[in-house]
Amino acid sequence: MGSILQRLIYTSAATTPTGSLINLATILAQAQRNNDRDGLTGVLASHRNRYIQVLEGPAPALDRLLRLLESDPRHRDMILLSREPITMRQFGRWAMASAVITPRQGAALDRLVDHDDLTPERVIRIMLDALDAVPAD
Repeated sequence: MGSILQRLIYTSAATTPTGSLINLATILAQAQRNNDRDGLTGVLASHRNRYIQVLEGPAPALDRLLRLLESDPRHRDMILLSREPITMRQFGRWAMASAVITPRQGAALDRLVDHDDLTPERVIRIMLDALDAVPAD
């Protein structure tokens, strides 16, 4: 019997400017390699010097990654927005995708962050939109 799948969503403050393509490429390459090995999938976005990440996979692998993330010097002030069991992955095609936040999505994120209304459902919708993969309703 396989592990139960879970999804976790967090946000954190970057310790270096998120506009640096080298920093982001390094994070994504490391995440893709490790997530592939550990059976994790997800998406990472940077916006206003903050990271927003959605991770999906077996609970033990998420536990290990969460411990590593909490001590990663590339970010601080990590806030866990959600961790819950899931029946299917939303980001199963990507070991770690990079969501490119457009001005429209950035404005939506700004409203959510500024009004402390960054819910898991809204984060997932914005990330899927940023990946141009919003499923048809």
